[in-house]
Amino acid sequence: MTVSKLRPIVETDSPAPFYRAVGDEVEVFLAAARRGSPVLLKGPTGCGKTRFVEAMAHELGRELITVAGHEDMTSADLVGRFLLKGGETLWVDGPLTRAVRDGAIFYLDEIVEARQDTTVVIHPLADHRRELPIDRLGTTLPAAQGFQLVVSYNPGYQSVLKNLKESTRQRFIAIELGFPPAEIETEVVAREAGVDADTARALVQLGNAIRNLDGSPLREVSSTRMLVLAGGLVAEGLNLRSAVQSAVVQVLSDDADVVRALGELVDAVLPKR
Repeated sequence: MTVSKLRPIVETDSPAPFYRAVGDEVEVFLAAARRGSPVLLKGPTGCGKTRFVEAMAHELGRELITVAGHEDMTSADLVGRFLLKGGETLWVDGPLTRAVRDGAIFYLDEIVEARQDTTVVIHPLADHRRELPIDRLGTTLPAAQGFQLVVSYNPGYQSVLKNLKESTRQRFIAIELGFPPAEIETEVVAREAGVDADTARALVQLGNAIRNLDGSPLREVSSTRMLVLAGGLVAEGLNLRSAVQSAVVQVLSDDADVVRALGELVDAVLPKR
């Protein structure tokens, strides 16, 4: 895969973030990057969306600027604002403006958590204009070569509470990410947590059992991230059941009955050690 049309911004000897592709998501992202097209990542919490963007930024030699969406976010938080410094009023670029100037990848994680009147600021960057109006400076900033806009959200959870506007959604190329097949997820957990394959396999088996519960009262299920965290505790010497209790069961619910039921599932699924 070549990315010769894109000017490298960051040269680093650091190792590439580990990401194990499941489908054609890498090829789609790199094709979008060559065109400067914005990308929308869809997938459940903890399935690897952020790691995927990190891996793609490394592959492209791009600086990655990440912002987490939240309901108190304003357009100034993204674009910038005037600040008083030493009795002088100075303009300070926000993270989006820095990315536009420098040709970096700008990643807005959980976009629907931000107010819609805030996220409309990305619209001119997400179509043929590729420009950022900065009203407070009375100027419009064209995106530097290499700039790419990436956003993410969790349609399984967030769409119940909030929707991504069609006028926003239709500007993006969408890539759907999910929990990987068991053999790939086992590889990921083993490598990221630093545990043996048998431990990783047991954690993935448990994760899938929780995900496949009928009539589950859980708002979220056990993510790959959770399984890695549990594996990390095992790597530090904690026994498997204690690790799962702390990193998975107690995190998924505060309801005593649900916690008890999950504990019973853990006893049924995990190997006796």
